[in-house]
Amino acid sequence: MATVATASSRAKATLGSASGASGGASADRDAELVRRAKRGDGRAYGSLVARYQDKIYRLARRMTATDEDAEDVLQEAFVKAYKSLGTFEGKSRFSTWLYRITVNLALMKLRKRRVDTVSMDVPVSTEEGSAPREFENGRPDPLEALLAKESRDVLDKAIAGLPSGYRAVFVLRHVEELSTEETARILKISVAAVKSRLHRTRILLREQLLRQIRHQRKTGRT
Repeated sequence: MATVATASSRAKATLGSASGASGGASADRDAELVRRAKRGDGRAYGSLVARYQDKIYRLARRMTATDEDAEDVLQEAFVKAYKSLGTFEGKSRFSTWLYRITVNLALMKLRKRRVDTVSMDVPVSTEEGSAPREFENGRPDPLEALLAKESRDVLDKAIAGLPSGYRAVFVLRHVEELSTEETARILKISVAAVKSRLHRTRILLREQLLRQIRHQRKTGRT
C-alpha cells in the first residue's frame, strides 16, 4: 500500500490550505484510479492517497482536535479504504466513501475519549429536538464574524467542544465546504437532518464563542 505522510509539520501546514483533491479533483479520474487499484496497481492507490491525504488529515484534525489522533485517523482511513477497496461499488464518489470512513474513525476516537462536553438538552425546537434560543435581532453574531475573518484557532477550539455528531456536520458543510447533499450522503442522514443539525450547531457555537469572547475580555482587564 502507498505510504501516507505523517510528519506533524507537514500535516499542520495543510490545516490552513485547501490543497489536495478539493474542487479540482475529477470524479472520473478517481474512478479510473480506483479501477486500476482494484487490479493491484499500487501506484494508482498511491495517487489516490496523494490527492486526498491533506484533506483527510484536515478533516480528522478538526474532528479529533489533536495532532496525534488526527494522524492515527489519517493512517487508519487509508489502510481501511485499501483493504475495503474491493467492496467499493462506485455507487457514490470515492471521496464520499473515503470521507465517511474518516468521519466514522474520528467518531470512534471521540467516543473512546468521551470529549462531548456540551449538553444537547437545551431549549429551542428543531426537527431533531431542542436547542438554545436564538440571539436577539441586531445582536452581533460572533460565529459569522469569525468565519469571515478566518480566525481558525478560536473557531477550532469552539468546534472541539461540540457534540461529535454535530461537529461532523459543521466541519463537512462549513469547513470542508461540501454541499448539504454530499454531507448527508457521507453521514447517511437526510438533507433535512443536516439542515436541522447545522441550525442547532451554529447556535451552540455562538454560545461557546460568546463565552470565549467574554473570558478574553475579562482576563484582558486583569
